[in-house]
Amino acid sequence: MREKIVVIDDDEKITSMLRRSLAFEGYTVFTANHGVEGLKSITENEPHAVILDVMMPQLDGWEVVRRIREAGLEVPVLMLTAKDEVSDRVKGLDLGADDYLVKPFALEELLARVRVLLRRKSPDKPEVQTNKLTYLDLSLDLDTREVFRGGRLVELTTKEFDLLHLFMQNPRRVLSRDIIMEKVWGYDYSGESNVLEVYVALLRQKTEEHGHKRIIQTVRGAGYVLRGEG
Repeated sequence: MREKIVVIDDDEKITSMLRRSLAFEGYTVFTANHGVEGLKSITENEPHAVILDVMMPQLDGWEVVRRIREAGLEVPVLMLTAKDEVSDRVKGLDLGADDYLVKPFALEELLARVRVLLRRKSPDKPEVQTNKLTYLDLSLDLDTREVFRGGRLVELTTKEFDLLHLFMQNPRRVLSRDIIMEKVWGYDYSGESNVLEVYVALLRQKTEEHGHKRIIQTVRGAGYVLRGEG
């Protein structure tokens, strides 16, 4: 059964981004743009986790989490805030939040925190070890952050590694430019518009050394895909 997540935030850019990204990860996602609507969604959909903004109209996040716990609901709650104040974090945690994340956040960190919260609520669920990924003659180790192709070490920068990691999590699946930018650079990225093309070119150069065939393909009008003959 797909795990359900309710996202409550008055910033439609964030709710839209999280809806796409969480759905991409395999979750069923419901969104709300204020606290009253969010509480209704929680009651109707009985989610496995809630992502909750603090500052919202009608009903703020602190009141929402207070009412969630007052109703006896044990659903994990990850609170989001634009203010990195210790007093705000303490207040949210005291009211019953399980975790706290400050905006702007890296999407990968949010997804990791969601996975941790879901595991806490499902202690008997076996955890799949995914520290090493392989595709054809390419291997990636998350523990050592090393990449090998054909037995040779491929030296990558942090972002190159993160980009390749995303491709290797989704072999033969076409990834749109928007999805890649959100998951590797974060929803608030405002740098050079051609940064993805530059990093794809760098990855190709490094993974195609020593005569290896291209495995990061361009799908015109759609995005990029990890696919090749090795």
